[in-house]
Amino acid sequence: MSNLPDLASWRLPASIGVLALLLIAETLWPFLAAWIAVMQWSATQQVGVLHWAPLPTATRALAGVLLLDLWTYAWHRLNHVVPFLWRFHRVHHSDREMDVTTANRFHVGEIIASSLLRIPVFVLIGCRPEELALYEVLLFAVVQFHHANIGLPEWLDRALRLVIVTPHLHKVHHSVVVADQQANFSSLFSWWDRLARTLRIAPNLKQIRFGVDDR
Repeated sequence: MSNLPDLASWRLPASIGVLALLLIAETLWPFLAAWIAVMQWSATQQVGVLHWAPLPTATRALAGVLLLDLWTYAWHRLNHVVPFLWRFHRVHHSDREMDVTTANRFHVGEIIASSLLRIPVFVLIGCRPEELALYEVLLFAVVQFHHANIGLPEWLDRALRLVIVTPHLHKVHHSVVVADQQANFSSLFSWWDRLARTLRIAPNLKQIRFGVDDR
């Protein structure tokens, strides 16, 4: 018999560890305990979409990532549509020179509002800590990538943006032009913009000015 510990027993602690590292980096760590608590309550009470249909682990994880990313799209779009929320979110758009540091620059008011609203969303989805951890890892990597001050060959960017958000797509979103800001709201998967018809491709990225004008 093997003396190795049961991998399942490490799943929750490992997920919490990954989440803690990411959330500390994103200044969201004070909300971690509340998130874990509501997700555990959701699992105990079998509340939430993912608890209502028995799914294989991998399928459930994919469904969880998709639902969490759909919420992120909706939340991002609300920050541009609701004037009160835009007052906070405009801080993220204020950089005149866009680079990877822009990815992590948010007003504390937006961070608090987003973190609080995630509590009922987690219950509605019925996600588990490990599914949230997987989503946060993927989201963190892609968000750093598409905010970075890099330019990909057009063929490569075009291929990647069939699935994920690329530098081209997100540079358009950070344009000073309001019509551009009202497009490309996706954070991880790009297809939400395609489905919602908010996708916008710029003919020439070199002509984009970053930042915000008063509105």
